[in-house]
Amino acid sequence: MTTFSKTPSEQRNVFSENLRGLIGPDTPIATLSRELDINRTQLNRYLAGESFPRPDILKRICDHFGVDARILIEPLSTLNNSGSDPMINPFVRDYIGAGFTTVTEDIFPSGFYRFSRRSFVHNDQFLVGVVHIRRENGNVYMKGFERKSALEAQNLPSDVPAREFRGVVMQQDDGLCILASRKNTLTCSFNYLSRVASFQNNFWVGYVTRTVPEHDDDLRATRMVYEHLGTGMRNALPAARGAGFRTEAELQPYHRRLLRIDAPFW
Repeated sequence: MTTFSKTPSEQRNVFSENLRGLIGPDTPIATLSRELDINRTQLNRYLAGESFPRPDILKRICDHFGVDARILIEPLSTLNNSGSDPMINPFVRDYIGAGFTTVTEDIFPSGFYRFSRRSFVHNDQFLVGVVHIRRENGNVYMKGFERKSALEAQNLPSDVPAREFRGVVMQQDDGLCILASRKNTLTCSFNYLSRVASFQNNFWVGYVTRTVPEHDDDLRATRMVYEHLGTGMRNALPAARGAGFRTEAELQPYHRRLLRIDAPFW
């Protein structure tokens, strides 16, 4: 039976199946209802194949999941050009791609973050920086700039385009991971973070690894701390001015505590 010969009931079933596939098994309906600003009862009717959304609500759903209106009539497996984007290819979509759209604001808020970690090139120093987290079509992205001095210390280009790095955030079973790279995949890093119980609930700790060959004297993995600064520039600008190579004594006190500088990293 072609798309155009499906009955209204069959088309509603296609949409409900697509919507269940986009939501996945781990996202609470109540959470999605709040994120989409859709009545929970109405959302359950879509999932049960009992009704179609209005055009404005359909657009909200499509924007959230990064799909188009074909979710009303075509199976989810045919909507994406699986040959061009490895993350949405059916071969890995349920293994890697599923984590992209489940990072809610409660789990990892949008806005500016200050990070601290031991320097990869100066073992007695620490690197402090600021990154920005934003959301688009249900996915969570990270953007930041390497310090010029950090790139120069590695004999790498240090102009503005070379300093910029971007990444994507994915949910893990007990935390988050961020895969980041400079333009043209010149260098990559992998970050793992888990939330830390704190007064303002705005700290994450984990580790970062870099993609370089093994050398006896080189550090390739170290602990990292993320601190959420909010969405405005009020706290982000002072943090950005304090970015760069710092001594242990110059680190923010709670960053220093979470980095456990004297404890071995395993």
